[in-house]
Amino acid sequence: MGTSTAYSGGSLTTTAHTLLRLIVGFMLLAACNIALAAKTLYTYSVLGNAAAPVSISAPTQPSFVLMGGGPDVDEAFRWMIQRAGITPGHGGRFVVIRATGTDAYNPYIYYSDAASGTSSTFADGWVGGAALGLTSVETLVIPSVAAANDAFVNSVVGKAHAVWIAGGDQSDYIKYWKGTALDATLRGLMAKNVPLGGTSAGLAVLGWADFAALNGSVTTKQALDNPYNRYMTLDPSPLGGAGFIMPPALNNTIMDSHLDSRDRLGRLLGFVARMIKPNATGGGCSGGVLASGTGSNGARGIGVDVETALLVQVNAHAPTISARRVTNLSTTTESAVYFVRPRADPSLCAAKTPLTMPNIEVQKLGDSDTVFDLSAWFTTDWSQLTPHYLDITNGTLPALPWAYPL
Repeated sequence: MGTSTAYSGGSLTTTAHTLLRLIVGFMLLAACNIALAAKTLYTYSVLGNAAAPVSISAPTQPSFVLMGGGPDVDEAFRWMIQRAGITPGHGGRFVVIRATGTDAYNPYIYYSDAASGTSSTFADGWVGGAALGLTSVETLVIPSVAAANDAFVNSVVGKAHAVWIAGGDQSDYIKYWKGTALDATLRGLMAKNVPLGGTSAGLAVLGWADFAALNGSVTTKQALDNPYNRYMTLDPSPLGGAGFIMPPALNNTIMDSHLDSRDRLGRLLGFVARMIKPNATGGGCSGGVLASGTGSNGARGIGVDVETALLVQVNAHAPTISARRVTNLSTTTESAVYFVRPRADPSLCAAKTPLTMPNIEVQKLGDSDTVFDLSAWFTTDWSQLTPHYLDITNGTLPALPWAYPL
């Protein structure tokens, strides 16, 4: 940055020189502050060549990855790349967005091993995106509303062929991204069937309703003892309004992550209860807008264990929405996905009162062969996925017939 000043019409006095130096100093300081503000508005990093030509056809159907936090699932990222239509020689841009953190996803997704290899032999813990056809992996740290409205940020995201929302704090995503140009850009990508995924906090904001965590996290006990406690912040508020992203394939659904390691099944059921509208006999939950039961407008939830990913795709021919669970070969956890829906309205759902909700259907998907139909909320092979039913009574969740920490 350089500054030049031209003078004409005679000499300047000493006082004038001093005054001029002060003015120029203030101008330089202001310019530096503006440059610094622009520099720190967001952080952008790229691995590979983001300017490389890309020649792929747009996907014909939507795809989503719902990941439960903990170690990332390599196969899920490879599936996203494949669903984007990216193949070797044709290129593609994979963009990671987050409100805090680093660009650690770039090498993990791009390389095939810890030696920065790009071969088609993938080491455990590496995606191998370059070998699969990616020309770049890019990370944007977007920590404010101003950054989410920035033209460059939205230009990068808008050119993505796959988008990943990293973990962190989902309240940042709701506070900084919802209702911004970035929100509109993501919705535009969904309309073009660009694969979208997220883990932990990134998963939390992919539902029809989201646990917003605006006042911090909440435990299962807190959620069931008082489903309206100050930590039970949902988005949108009021429910039924404009939320963040809201993929149509996940209509009427709220998600939760770290289900096994953080004992979150009960709080997920608390979130789902809050979505159910009041009924004429005093049941349901104030502020809820959905029905219970098996209808298309029924409230439902998906809980995902750590090191687990649910691959969701809309199928053109049925149309159905199918989901398959994947994990890493080296996982040491159960790596299951839980599908929950109340078959009846909560009978007691009020502030400062323990929740009572009968007849809750819970299905557990613990293998990678069974395909779950999200549109019908069951599998075609009932022998592979048996529903279980439980009642929450006065805030107490009974033990389930699975090896699940309650």
